Amino acid sequence: MFAPLKEYISQKATLTDADYAKIEAVCIYKKLRKRQYLLQEGDVWRYNAFIAKGLTRFYSVDESGRENIVSFARENWWTGDRASLLTGEPSKNNIDAVEDTELVMIANTNFEKLCKEIPAFNDMVNAIINKSFITSQSRIQAAIAFTAEQKYLDFIEKYPDLSVRVPQAMIASYLGITPETLSRVRKETVKKH
Repeated sequence: MFAPLKEYISQKATLTDADYAKIEAVCIYKKLRKRQYLLQEGDVWRYNAFIAKGLTRFYSVDESGRENIVSFARENWWTGDRASLLTGEPSKNNIDAVEDTELVMIANTNFEKLCKEIPAFNDMVNAIINKSFITSQSRIQAAIAFTAEQKYLDFIEKYPDLSVRVPQAMIASYLGITPETLSRVRKETVKKH
């Protein structure tokens, strides 16, 4: 199961066989069935998790029991609760599998050691964090300024593969709209195009 992570890294950084051996030596492999938790609210997150296969969602549940999806992660993406990882505090979020999922996980202590020992790996990690920050800013801007239709069109433009893999109710939650509003927006979008 290391092969997908190795392929991913090779596209972003130049590492030696010895570097890959160091990384592989600390990898933990995990399989999740659909709807199985990777992280539950109240637990402390201690890993960096790469999705080798499948799809997860990162979400919280409010007082009324409504799920609020913050993000999805699919093949060749990373997932986890960065706030819990960095602070050591219990997570306020959940991560579960939308589809059967296979992950390559590295405990954060080992991950930090790899970053110190392999400069090219560290550079790659920093580039990923920067890209993630930009994506988060873009998502916040869309949530604040876009209409329901603009949010949906932005989602399907940025993530065409997710729009067919993720149930509509989850897409609505991610967009911050009701499933009924999403249904109406989708019908209107079809009429216009």
